[in-house]
Amino acid sequence: MTNSQYSELEHSTSPAVAALPLETILYEKRDGIAYVTLNRPKALNALNKRALADLRTAFEDARDDSEVQGIILTGAGDRSFIAGADISEFVDISTIEAEQSSRNGQGVLDLIETLGKPVIAAVNGLALGGGCETAMACTIRLATENAKFGQPEVKLGLIPGFGGTQRLPRLVGKGLALQLILTGAMIDAQEAYRIGLVNEIVSSANLISRAEAILRQIAANAPIAIKFAIEAVNSGMNASQSEGLRIESSLFAICAATEDKTEGTLAFLEKRSPRFQGK
Repeated sequence: MTNSQYSELEHSTSPAVAALPLETILYEKRDGIAYVTLNRPKALNALNKRALADLRTAFEDARDDSEVQGIILTGAGDRSFIAGADISEFVDISTIEAEQSSRNGQGVLDLIETLGKPVIAAVNGLALGGGCETAMACTIRLATENAKFGQPEVKLGLIPGFGGTQRLPRLVGKGLALQLILTGAMIDAQEAYRIGLVNEIVSSANLISRAEAILRQIAANAPIAIKFAIEAVNSGMNASQSEGLRIESSLFAICAATEDKTEGTLAFLEKRSPRFQGK
């Protein structure tokens, strides 16, 4: 989105936006896509308690809206996607509060990962700490040439607390994940692409349009199949291969009982485009 679009969205009074009590994000739904934009540019879109609450509210709304087929998550401005958690909230935090904070952040990112709809992280700058963890919770990650990724928590005497120690090894492998986490090093978009942390590198001007194009391509397919494909991959990543295959078979069977399966197979045989209803 351009800066002018951000401004227009910020002052929008459409029912879809005005009905939600959001303070730190911009939220719009258009043509089957929900746009979620962290809007704390002066703080480089850092995640504080309010931002996490707003993310939960927006993603729950997108999940429950049958008209929304996919979500694009990005950051306001051109410097940062999400620069991390708000460090000011951790200076005097107690052990109990720290665990609660970690659990809360993990819960929000688990919601994003298991939403049942594709979520594209449009990474337009810094994605550090909680920002990198947020991107990893998304279904697909696109990055601009100026994007930077890292888990620098050890430099603060902490470890990643929003899922970084679990999702990063699953995406790039144990060795690379440990190197990034233990050094706290920051990598550029090209290196992130090389190790499999991001799916594509696109220009800043085309970032949102490319995300929209991918979501349109996904939306042409059966919604229930999309939901269960995401679930099968996510569940299988946390299971043995034999258990993952069992999960796949179960979800395959559920899909086989849907009206969309009947429509999809008939459309293929009749050499026409399917008309999926999500049933």
